[in-house]
Amino acid sequence: MPGNPDEGEERIALLLDYENLAIGAREGLGVSPFDLTPVADALAVRGRVVARRAYADWSSFDDDRRLLARAQVELIDIPQRLGGSRKNAADIKMAVDAVEIAYERSWVTTFAIGTGDSDFTPLVHKLRELDKRVIGIGVASSTSRLLPPACDEFLYYDRLLDAAAPPAEPAPATQPEPASGAGGAEGAWGADEPADDEAVGRLVTRTLSGLARRGDGPVLASRLKRAVLRQDPTFDEAEIGFRGFGELLRHLQDQRIVELAAGSASGDPEVSFPENEPAEDDAFRLLAQVVGEESRSGNGVPLSGLKDRVRKRRSDFSEKTYGFASFLSFAKAARARGVVRMAWDESAGDWRLASPDLSGRR
Repeated sequence: MPGNPDEGEERIALLLDYENLAIGAREGLGVSPFDLTPVADALAVRGRVVARRAYADWSSFDDDRRLLARAQVELIDIPQRLGGSRKNAADIKMAVDAVEIAYERSWVTTFAIGTGDSDFTPLVHKLRELDKRVIGIGVASSTSRLLPPACDEFLYYDRLLDAAAPPAEPAPATQPEPASGAGGAEGAWGADEPADDEAVGRLVTRTLSGLARRGDGPVLASRLKRAVLRQDPTFDEAEIGFRGFGELLRHLQDQRIVELAAGSASGDPEVSFPENEPAEDDAFRLLAQVVGEESRSGNGVPLSGLKDRVRKRRSDFSEKTYGFASFLSFAKAARARGVVRMAWDESAGDWRLASPDLSGRR
């Protein structure tokens, strides 16, 4: 496919054992209906998803069916049959389709198999035997131990939820009347600009973080732009006042959000996160301050709910601004720097954080 900018990137077929995922997310994580967005975002940084199919008896998943249709997923209906096993029918259909795609569509390089069922382990072995890369996707509590080691990469849905971007805040139903005079006009325009700036900065850093974690070479601006578009096909830097993606990246560099270096081709710089970023140090200090105040009793503070407490101090806080996929990753980075201590609380099923000077009191 000469001239195709995605030629060197993975082309992914996404196949979902939907009943396994939906029930696992509902019972293990309390998530219902199943949200495909974290999966789509994770795959977007890995390549183009050229096929999306989900297998289930859709009469049991009305709400999910509408959400998946909006996500451009082809719904393969496996009705429950008297005297037969619906589950086996769905599994067999999914396995047959996977092998058919592997043989008939040579351009598909990667299969993303969404299930936690060990019955799919032979399928994974066969796809890898056919020189296809396999990414598994499953809920931790409902994933067989046999499945992840069989895959080239396995994504736990639990972690993808942690790394997912927070939903956009809804616009107010009624807009206040702008104040009269030049000062009022400037205030109205100025209120909109930071929101656009912040949103695009988070989109770029979230995408860059995903690409950087793959560790398959430097991230060029052209590759970053393609990955951003796979996550949000409506993205257009011109809509926020930039003449090109390079100009947007230079703007983010001026804000010390990203760092640019000369790439292999003129006009296509390497993009990375700044080293020893002062703003990142400020974020760690903010976390340490909140943890120190909340853990004065010596018992530490649970990780769940801690991000909300940090945001009460700094409303624009987001760990993704600093290149971390989730707040847990940010907290672990703070532990690695000696800013806080972390210990797993088995009885609560959660991490507890404390200041380093409280270590002797635990």
